[in-house]
Amino acid sequence: MSNLHVNAGDDVELVARAREGDATAFDQLVERHQAAVHRAALAAVGSPADADDVAQDAFLQAYRRLHSFRGESSFKTWLLTITWNQAINHRRSAGRWWRRFVSIEAEDGTPFESLRFAATGATPEDLAAHGQLRDAVRQGIRALPATLRDALLLAQTGEHSYEEIGAMVKAPAGTIKWRVFEARKRVRQYLAAHGHK
Repeated sequence: MSNLHVNAGDDVELVARAREGDATAFDQLVERHQAAVHRAALAAVGSPADADDVAQDAFLQAYRRLHSFRGESSFKTWLLTITWNQAINHRRSAGRWWRRFVSIEAEDGTPFESLRFAATGATPEDLAAHGQLRDAVRQGIRALPATLRDALLLAQTGEHSYEEIGAMVKAPAGTIKWRVFEARKRVRQYLAAHGHK
């Protein structure tokens, strides 16, 4: 049996114990999923401090709603959905444009490959160009419609499957794949239009 299935089974057992009042069981669920929750929150709000707040709120909501978990999806997917909703609420209530510092790990063959610079040997001109390109990528991502931007940022974390992202944003996995593809295409077009090829 794979670790994924063992962990999912362990989650079911931990949820059952937590529902019966076992605080240690819920602590284990928090520990097990803390990194994934934080990365999902960070993808939505962009600030590590805000992501910490969102993650804490998400775990609190999950604890309060534990009785409503029906097991139709994995506990992790259910928890990430709560996290995403908390993050979107946080982002909306902030009343300001959130800043997202993007660290793009380019896929083979994508135009983002030019974002990788060696730590040594870069000239000041290279570093300036790199900074301009990063700013242009940020602006290109900000220019995306929210549905495309959110799918791209969640996919870029590398933490979530398309199915998990779909559950978080309430869209089919196929739609998420298209949104990520379309978002990347639009960012590339934005970069080309602003002199970054």
